[in-house]
Amino acid sequence: MWLALLPSIMFVTLVWLAFIVDHAGLFGDNFSRWGIRPSTVSGLRGILFSPFIHASFSHLLSNTLPLLILIWFLFYFYSRIASGVFVSLWLLSGFITWLIGRGSMHVGASGLVFAILFFLFFSGIFRKYIPLTAVSMIVAFIYGGIVWSIFPVSELVDPSISWEGHLSGAISGLLLAVVFRKQGPQKPPERWDETDEDMEEFLAEHEKDDDHIPL
Repeated sequence: MWLALLPSIMFVTLVWLAFIVDHAGLFGDNFSRWGIRPSTVSGLRGILFSPFIHASFSHLLSNTLPLLILIWFLFYFYSRIASGVFVSLWLLSGFITWLIGRGSMHVGASGLVFAILFFLFFSGIFRKYIPLTAVSMIVAFIYGGIVWSIFPVSELVDPSISWEGHLSGAISGLLLAVVFRKQGPQKPPERWDETDEDMEEFLAEHEKDDDHIPL
């Protein structure tokens, strides 16, 4: 459990360091230019860098706890595939944002948060395995209230919200939950107990001999 927390802490630490360096002006430049600018060649670099860039302290703070919890869940419950899934969610959510986003700069780790959130939710549902389904329910209970922000109506509430980034994350999480559904933890196969196995052998022997089986 504690080992699975390390990637979460490391990533969030890098995000905070990037914010401190950016807002302290240590490099004399604003990191926001490294965000995702949709449909432009230069904006493609934002696919890699945008999760580390936050416009304000409140923006950073709102993403910190979800990143800690969701990355931790990902690496704990899906340890064998977590690294590949994490990188895939990161790149795919950024690329979809680049495809569908408005013509402005998109920054922040919210898209990645939604990507992991939707991956965890749908992976548990698809696998039909009670412990993982329970994780889906926990995730839905904690973060279900923010799902509205994947819709364009959220722009009316707060124009600074990148609903396109949130939607891109949601799409990425769902797609990769489908792609990886046969990999990682699975529902254990049902097993016969000894009584059932003995009965199967008994029936098989008598069927071969074509005997009458007394009830």
